[in-house]
Amino acid sequence: MASANTALRTRDRVARAALYAVLILGLFAVAGPFVWMALSSIKPEREIRAVPPTWWPETATLGNYRDLFSGLDFPLYFFNSLLVATAVTAGNLLFCSLVGYALAKLRYPGKRVLFLAVLGMLMVPGMVTFVPQFVLVSNMGLANTYAGLILPFLVGAFGVFLMRQFLQSIPDELIEAARVDGAGEFRIFWRVVLPLCRPALATLGILTFLQSWNNFLWPLVVATTEDKYTLPVALALFSVGQNRIYYGPLLAGAVIVVLPVLVLFVVLQRHFLRGIATTGLK
Repeated sequence: MASANTALRTRDRVARAALYAVLILGLFAVAGPFVWMALSSIKPEREIRAVPPTWWPETATLGNYRDLFSGLDFPLYFFNSLLVATAVTAGNLLFCSLVGYALAKLRYPGKRVLFLAVLGMLMVPGMVTFVPQFVLVSNMGLANTYAGLILPFLVGAFGVFLMRQFLQSIPDELIEAARVDGAGEFRIFWRVVLPLCRPALATLGILTFLQSWNNFLWPLVVATTEDKYTLPVALALFSVGQNRIYYGPLLAGAVIVVLPVLVLFVVLQRHFLRGIATTGLK
């Protein structure tokens, strides 16, 4: 009996050690590129291009950051990115939650067809709708405007699906009680439903802000003058010189681009993890 317990404890230790080893490898695979990016942003150009690459800088320098801030109108590009990402995120939080509420809790003809249409849009690659969106924005005279950068992304199929799945977990009895008390649908949505959706809203907000903040192709095509460039576009064009790419300023800019998203995740991580864990349980 004692030998059986000893063998069982040994197997548990081996399994736990194997699990920790896999988790450590996964952490290194995910965090390794970001750590290398941050360390390389304070390396001179020759060290960044060294073969084989090195982790720790031999000669640490802030020259890449000085070149970045002196060569770019950084406040303008940061403002453009922040404005577009904030507006897109706010629009998705509002409209996706409204549509999700209508799909999850209201009864009306064609509801199932609308939900199937949302699921269908999830399967359509973004590049398929890229050209029609650009033609539509151009015909409306919104090219090279903030509206042209924002309006096409104010509501997304993924956000609608996410909010619909989360809202299904809210008890119908709670909403029916509010209706019995005489509350209208908008009042129920604002006063009863929306406060319960904080985990899902945090999840949708982080994912939407991240996608909009890092969006490169759409601003590159729609913004035709430098005063409408966002940070990813400005960094990409600034780092490209004559017949070569300057990786130092590019990596320094990448570090700065990552920071707002990292701060947002740290602030909302509790709600984000809860939203990921509970969405789709029902």
